[in-house]
Amino acid sequence: MDEIQNRQHVVKQNRPGRSVVGDAFAAFAITALRLAGHLTAAGDRLAKPAGQTSARWQVLAAARRGDLSVAQIARTLGLARQGVQRLADVLAGEGLIAYADNPQHQRAKLVRLTDEGAERLGVIEMAQAGWADGLGAAFTPAELDAARAVMARVMEMLEGGEAAGG
Repeated sequence: MDEIQNRQHVVKQNRPGRSVVGDAFAAFAITALRLAGHLTAAGDRLAKPAGQTSARWQVLAAARRGDLSVAQIARTLGLARQGVQRLADVLAGEGLIAYADNPQHQRAKLVRLTDEGAERLGVIEMAQAGWADGLGAAFTPAELDAARAVMARVMEMLEGGEAAGG
């Protein structure tokens, strides 16, 4: 037992000190990561009746625009291009999206939603509308706008490389 307490003491002793705002941001980040996990799980449940997952749903929704390449979709979603390519290839194989020529780039095809893909996306979006209305009712629009604005600022800072190394 003494060895465990000693190890815990060493860990606590070697923990870097943070400012009050650093502690608050760390708590915010942990909460955001936990929320992301819950949102992904909820998205998977919403997409399941249409035979999809959260990740596939995101690609289908992006494909609706019809003017984005896989690389552009990946950047928009903040995901690796290779992962989005794998999802897009599976969705294309199932006839839910199709690749189209890109007048801006010979090799980077555009991702387009097919009629079947639009039908599946519609099923998911109908379920998501009721879900979002139900959860959203617990907050005011101002509360949700403020939370979104903070998250957007943090994403801008991280994407811009601010505070990248601490």
